[in-house]
Amino acid sequence: MAKKSKIVKAMKPQKYAVRQHNRCKLCGRPRAYIRKFGVCRICFRQLALQGLLPGVKKASW
Repeated sequence: MAKKSKIVKAMKPQKYAVRQHNRCKLCGRPRAYIRKFGVCRICFRQLALQGLLPGVKKASW
């Protein structure tokens, strides 16, 4: 879980585009962000296993 101050700071409009960093919409994690879904890998896995992400299923071969 990210610090509340970091999440709030990321939501404010930035002075320069270089400082912008993607964060997970659910937990605020800055790393392992999946752009297509807007969440981090951990939240992505949880949502996919619950069946909340349409078109995503567990791979098996």
